Amino acid sequence: MAQALPDDASLIHDLIGVGFGPSNVAMAIALSEHNARVDRQEAVSAHFFEQQPSFGWHRGMLIDDATMQVSFLKDLVTLRNPASEYSFLCYLQSKGRLIDFINHKNLFPLRVEFHDYFEWAAAKVDDMISYGHEVVAVSPVVRDGIVEHLDVTVRSAEGLARHRARNLVLGTGLRPLVPEGVERTERVWHNAELLARVEELEGTSPSRFVVVGAGQSAAENVAYLHRRFPEAEICAVFSRYGYSPADDSGFANRIFDPAAVDEYFAAPDDVKRQLMDYHGNTNYSVVDIDLIDDLYRQMYQEKVLGTERLRFLNVSRLVGVEERPDRVRATVKSLVTGEETSLDADVVVFATGYRPADPLGLLGEVADLCRRDDAGRVSVERDYRIATRPELRCGIYLQGGTEHTHGITSSLLSNTAIRVGEILDSVLKTAPDEARPVADGIGSTAAR
Repeated sequence: MAQALPDDASLIHDLIGVGFGPSNVAMAIALSEHNARVDRQEAVSAHFFEQQPSFGWHRGMLIDDATMQVSFLKDLVTLRNPASEYSFLCYLQSKGRLIDFINHKNLFPLRVEFHDYFEWAAAKVDDMISYGHEVVAVSPVVRDGIVEHLDVTVRSAEGLARHRARNLVLGTGLRPLVPEGVERTERVWHNAELLARVEELEGTSPSRFVVVGAGQSAAENVAYLHRRFPEAEICAVFSRYGYSPADDSGFANRIFDPAAVDEYFAAPDDVKRQLMDYHGNTNYSVVDIDLIDDLYRQMYQEKVLGTERLRFLNVSRLVGVEERPDRVRATVKSLVTGEETSLDADVVVFATGYRPADPLGLLGEVADLCRRDDAGRVSVERDYRIATRPELRCGIYLQGGTEHTHGITSSLLSNTAIRVGEILDSVLKTAPDEARPVADGIGSTAAR
């Protein structure tokens, strides 16, 4: 292990956050609320680094009529602190829309509106965040064989800089997933980039899109492209007979309750697998029933009028994508007959989900001190802290990538407010006995 920068307590943050998506925005808010109610010496010094130039959350899927799939009450704070000034309701009040929202009688805001809420909340804690700063490495700071701190190397337009921390919170989000062998190009997209890519088609007249996937994003892509390009044919490809409705009934939704995390964490591995099998249809490869009905109604209407532009290639799988100079050829195979059909399209869109970022990918030699389970997955304690060897005294916490230990809410908004409170409690319980150094403004750093 390499000794890093000279030990200067005045530069040590209690916590450094990697990434600044909704989960770490919620973390920053929890820290801000904690610091506001304690003495200055008990405050937690923290800073977050985000490689994007400004806050952004699934910008490519902010379709104008798409709604959230979770209640507005599952915002960044309410389940942890219903009186918080950072709630969605406070956001609505600040925008002059609280009464209008109440009269709307809807628990599920527009996705673009919830993104604006996230931006509003992030701006209220912007003293803790450096945008345009990418964390590129983490290295141990060793004294007498004990890793007391972690040095975080950050790259920005000004070059490389290192910042020291007692704890890390990794909120690096999800990565778009496409089938093995598929490369994203100007004609082969992942739905994460949908809106930006569509803007590039301005002034053109595409004749056919192929959308691959059976979940909410895939159905939203089909509906949006059908509406956005009224002369184009939209071909939806999926292995089922049709889109499956999401189970958002009251009892099934208990899988997202905070108490369900306790139960899942304590359950044997075989029960964990059963719970995921039972309740995967609350979140994975499922679609809101209203959208299913709208798409079916549109398909039937086109059949009646003889103007079919919506095609559903069900019980089928995309088995080939071949780019040509001005088109892309998609080969679709029937799972029943084995027959293959070739479709020449302007664009193929893969709405095939996401995968969590490698939780240990940034940690370098620190990763060797992190424990794994028998399946090779990172071991995570109930407080979202990675289980480590005794010589690593620093806390490394995960926001995401914990589905195997904490259940389906690992990367979802449903439990975010509770999760960040649990992480903060853990950080406070494991804080060193000596008084924390006071920075020039709690949470401040030279990098901005």
